[in-house]
Amino acid sequence: MRIPQRFAVVGCGFIGQVHAANIARHPGTDLTLVCDTDTARAESVARQYGARSVTSEQALESDRIDAVLIASATPTHAALLEQAVRAGKAVYCEKPIDLSLAHARDVVGRISPTRVPVTVGFNRRFDRSHQQLRAQLREGTIGYAELIQMTCRASVLPSADYLRASGGQMRDQAIHFFDLLRWLTDDEVTRVAAMGAALAMPEIRSFDVDTSVVMLQLQKGALAQLDNSRRTAYGYDERLSVMGSEGMLASESQATRGATLYQGSTIRQPGLYADWFSRVQETYYAHLDAFVRHINGEEVADLPGLLDGLRAQAIAEAAQLSLTRGTFTEVEHVAI
Repeated sequence: MRIPQRFAVVGCGFIGQVHAANIARHPGTDLTLVCDTDTARAESVARQYGARSVTSEQALESDRIDAVLIASATPTHAALLEQAVRAGKAVYCEKPIDLSLAHARDVVGRISPTRVPVTVGFNRRFDRSHQQLRAQLREGTIGYAELIQMTCRASVLPSADYLRASGGQMRDQAIHFFDLLRWLTDDEVTRVAAMGAALAMPEIRSFDVDTSVVMLQLQKGALAQLDNSRRTAYGYDERLSVMGSEGMLASESQATRGATLYQGSTIRQPGLYADWFSRVQETYYAHLDAFVRHINGEEVADLPGLLDGLRAQAIAEAAQLSLTRGTFTEVEHVAI
């Protein structure tokens, strides 16, 4: 029987607490240390799971842990990632690696020669429906991909404070789907065009958008489109479809459990998940499980790494430039 991987969680906000709960319940991991700039919050999480509250510096220097999960504020990701890798700790780092692609690239360039396991938090790869679509696409079920349509419409608006710190819709929300597009197609995006507006929250117009459409061209010729919204009036809506030369595959929006009612001239179906987290909750655990198996020496094909983090961010940066310039923008080719 393997000895559990001892984790420190850095950042005990909403996502940090999600990760802490998953680490606590995973049979191959032990939640050992937790850190947060809000010490009361860290102590509360530590008590809940029998862990110890420490500073991030103490955690990274500790010989009591094997791995670090970085769920702190985005501007801290890159520095913590580099420190953890240099300390020989395996790292699960929430996306993006940094708000600056140039800085993220520099940090990755310095740490990539190490053999320390690192994954970047693109948990959508672990959605079972998306995985099935990818498997069938790879099997050639619909021939070559020609047209990809992606939809990400969150149900509830985040706070303006969250949006100010998020890096913008392209880096915060759309970036998951930039990664999914690369992963699904085994191809790279060469150029993008983005249009956006602040329709749900006009007060963010000076620094962000909440509704956007992005067109993307891939190296092998396929075309893709992503529409994003920060709020709907009908639940969380996430969809992917790939039209190929011999048919179409679709990973549809998922309804909550419930029967469809047929009565007279009316058909009433169960609605969508009320929020994004309810829809994707289990993908966080599946990603953690894949990372633990990777740490233990197993080959895990779908695990997103540092290069995936950089390339998805390069698409996000190009999309952000396109939003401000109003033109097609070339995507920087990033290599390690």
